[in-house]
Amino acid sequence: MTTLQKAKMVIDKDYRISEIDKRVYGSFVEHLGRAVYGGIYEPGHPTADEQGFRKDVIELVKELQVPIVRYPGGNFVSAYNWEDGVGPKEERPRRLELAWRTVETNELGTNEFMDWAKKVNSEAMMAVNLGTRGIDAARNLLEYCNHPSGSYWSDLRIKHGYEKPHNIKTWCLGNEMDGPWQVGHKTPVEYGRLALETAKAMKLLDPSIELVSCGSSSIEMPLFPEWEAITLDHTYDHVDYVSLHQYYGNRNNDTASYLAKSLDMDAFIRTVIATCDYIKAKKRSKKTVNLSFDEWNVWYHSNDQDQKLEPWTVAPPQLEDVYNFEDALLVGCMLTTMLNHADRVKMACMAQLVNVIAPIMTENGGRAWKQTIFYPYYYTSVYGRGIALHSVINSPKYDSKEYTDVPYLESAVVYNEEKEEVVIFAVNRNLEEALELNCDIRSFEDFKLVEHVVLEHDDPKAINTASTENVLPHANGISKVQDGSLESVLPKMSWNMIRLAKSSLK
Repeated sequence: MTTLQKAKMVIDKDYRISEIDKRVYGSFVEHLGRAVYGGIYEPGHPTADEQGFRKDVIELVKELQVPIVRYPGGNFVSAYNWEDGVGPKEERPRRLELAWRTVETNELGTNEFMDWAKKVNSEAMMAVNLGTRGIDAARNLLEYCNHPSGSYWSDLRIKHGYEKPHNIKTWCLGNEMDGPWQVGHKTPVEYGRLALETAKAMKLLDPSIELVSCGSSSIEMPLFPEWEAITLDHTYDHVDYVSLHQYYGNRNNDTASYLAKSLDMDAFIRTVIATCDYIKAKKRSKKTVNLSFDEWNVWYHSNDQDQKLEPWTVAPPQLEDVYNFEDALLVGCMLTTMLNHADRVKMACMAQLVNVIAPIMTENGGRAWKQTIFYPYYYTSVYGRGIALHSVINSPKYDSKEYTDVPYLESAVVYNEEKEEVVIFAVNRNLEEALELNCDIRSFEDFKLVEHVVLEHDDPKAINTASTENVLPHANGISKVQDGSLESVLPKMSWNMIRLAKSSLK
């Protein structure tokens, strides 16, 4: 009989990291590919509502309980004139969209997006154009969205049929301004100065808003983390967050190394925290700037396909990654990484939500379905609300071609005091063997097992399609609670959610 490898964990209700900000389960809708047109919005679709929004997509987004959605970009925002997307639709201009080289019809704009956000029970994270535009356009958009009435832009919103202000709380000061691909790309000093002056103007207009300063576009950028240090030196006193963006892929078909890439994400987060705190010390400030990981996901499957598309078409199929099972495992690891930094990562946006590198896929005129990555996102969003706990883990480790000392066990623990519930999210990175988990839960007296959900598949490349869902979770996980201990078996190459609750509430 084969002896399973063993991992140990200690969790205690007093080992608190932080209250989890629900906005860490946010997402992103950009005017890119079929994210908007054919994704959230498709007049004439059998499920379309009176405004043209797909109700099948609305139901799937509501299922995910997405608390905040970033809009309208992304690279798109850096050459976007927001005025093109408001007012009578028949008067809106068609524009050549430079970021993705398509034609933007502007059929959907700010007001329609805010209507959709309400339908899915979400808030908006609005981005302003600091590529081709700047202070004036940003303050005008803010006035249009948030000022009650009695000024030019607020009265124009009322004229457009929106008497009440949108009261958008969270605003991004541009997008990926360190990227040479960005329309209006800037040096860190250029961006820092512009973002500072834009932030000052916006907060004069509405002091209640929160602002996100652009961080590096990825951990691989040549100026990282100098970009953060220089830009925050300008913006620190006037912003609340700095952004992080990171995507991963398995281009070398090395699953063992691929599943370890959340270690890179952890290092990225720690470096940005250190840089923020260096500027805090330098300025002798009492204020702490937190992190908004407002683009993250797996993205590599579609890279070659998109180069073959004809330019200047409307809503072509761009960046439509078809996700497999191993992608879902990495997404689960990325979510646990952010939860383990809940004291500083306060917002995050899986990029994106529908069709474009997304958990939800649609056919134009047809079905909508859940990609493999939908499931870890769904369970973590729904059940990962409460206090992130610091767990003490002792796990066997492995070496891959790219990494050494990779723990087989990747885990995060959430304690919901109100529901008297403890949720353990755990990934077993072992490609060949199950992992036996012994978890000391003595501080949670009288807690019993509610469910052990498992996402597993023998084929790491298995995918879901419109007609067949090959990768599905099941609730037949092997766990038991006895004498202050949780004993679980985590199947090989699996994502797990183990939920415990006070025995009287089971």
